[in-house]
Amino acid sequence: MTPEEKQQLAEQVYEKAAQYELDYGCCPQCVLATIQETVGGIDDATIKAVHGLSGGGALMSEGTCGALTGGLVAISAKYGRDRDKLDKGRYINNFKKCKTLVERFREEFGGVTCSELQQQFTGKTYDMWNAEEYKAFDEARGKQCAHATGKVTQWVIEMTAEK
Repeated sequence: MTPEEKQQLAEQVYEKAAQYELDYGCCPQCVLATIQETVGGIDDATIKAVHGLSGGGALMSEGTCGALTGGLVAISAKYGRDRDKLDKGRYINNFKKCKTLVERFREEFGGVTCSELQQQFTGKTYDMWNAEEYKAFDEARGKQCAHATGKVTQWVIEMTAEK
């Protein structure tokens, strides 16, 4: 893949992942579905498995942003340690790539947890289990979560697509 092709793909996945987030929600699934459809390496079971990681985990806002989590899963699907190699070391290269993604995300969005992003995007945090608060969050965030979802997907492609 030429650098120009890689850049074009990165732009396309941004748009696709952001639109999936706007249309369907569940940012980690949107990241992984987009990667599955564009470069592969992600199976349906993995997309299903990340469903509960949305909204900082179980919609509790306390954990890592779901889009970032989806990106970490995508990188690990390519560079992580296989089941049959648990005794073969830590596979530090995967951790380095994941660290790069986390640092880039923090720099761009001012935090890594769902609650930190809610604060950055809207000036406050919300209880996503309260229907009224979730509706208020959904209105207040605008396209910010979709943007984060698109950016993570774009960065993952930039980091993992073959040259």
